[in-house]
Amino acid sequence: MLEQRIAFFLPNLAGGGAERVALNLLTGMLERDGLLLDLVVAATEGPYLDQVPERVQLVNLGTGRVTKAIPALARYLREFQPLALVSHMNHANIAAILAKELARSKTKLVVVEHDTLSASKSRLRRSKFLPPIMKLLYPRADAIVGVSQGVAEDLDTQLNFSPGTVKTVYNPVVDRELIAKAQALVEHPWFAPDSPPVFLAVGRLSPQKDFANLLAAFALVRQRHAARLLILGEGENRSALEAQIAELGIGADVSLPGFVPNPYAYMSKATTFVLSSRWEGLPTVLIEAMACGCAVVATDCPSGPQEILADGKYGLLVPIADASALADAMLQTLEVPMSKSASIERGRYFSAERAVDEYLALCDYRSTIEV
Repeated sequence: MLEQRIAFFLPNLAGGGAERVALNLLTGMLERDGLLLDLVVAATEGPYLDQVPERVQLVNLGTGRVTKAIPALARYLREFQPLALVSHMNHANIAAILAKELARSKTKLVVVEHDTLSASKSRLRRSKFLPPIMKLLYPRADAIVGVSQGVAEDLDTQLNFSPGTVKTVYNPVVDRELIAKAQALVEHPWFAPDSPPVFLAVGRLSPQKDFANLLAAFALVRQRHAARLLILGEGENRSALEAQIAELGIGADVSLPGFVPNPYAYMSKATTFVLSSRWEGLPTVLIEAMACGCAVVATDCPSGPQEILADGKYGLLVPIADASALADAMLQTLEVPMSKSASIERGRYFSAERAVDEYLALCDYRSTIEV
């Protein structure tokens, strides 16, 4: 069998959803025959660095910024000539397109969009320049992927593409490793027997996740029911959130322990998982929580929660930035427990195996393997 090389390109290994998706895809592809796998990064930094599978070659371009990585990525493409390059996040996707053209490479390029473009409110200066550049360059990729139907349809609309130009491939969320990690012990006093129920949230402490609204909702919950709130993650909003916790007087019942390598163990033991985001692409953490058997509440933000929860069949959907509605839904999960088996079954629909098959098809993996 002739081995083929597939490469992934990321800015770094920060602890975000896109990085988690790439690692899950790489792990799933390791189980397929005839594949050499590379993970190419502009900088070897971030909390997921130690989670790169041993059999995946980590290629550090050493440029730090993605915009400076284009010549180095072009050199990589010329030297290793991978069958396909799968790039994640719009600024990295643009760099990958330019690097492929600079290298005059025949590598098949798949660019993956993780956020809903029309809803994204990045504070980065580059954000306002990205859509016109994406409109110009994305058609030069061999395939454009949106991680949910909402993301794909929104990208078609925002960039004035023909309907169906952007393909939908749901993220590779659930695999055997996730299920095994969910069984791990959690040494946290809030999970002791007969303790109050624990609400859990996981994500970067950023405006997108709107944990400020979650804290306001939790304060309303605490007026009516004993409970606790854990928010796992790190980010630029930490000081503002800590100030809000103090102002609301809920410090004894709220904890922000930072980034946790194994959030699944918490998901399997929490009472309810809460997604409070203002926008998403396909919120991986919501699927992970469901696969771990946790009841879920989510904002009906663009895009993903409505698709994942099948319009509320598998969890409660509430309006964005509505603390009162979010509090009512959180309390409802305490009063009317959700079906754990139904939640698990729905979460496991978003399997790594399904996503790996679809990405390998986009990479033309099957048609190039020789036996």
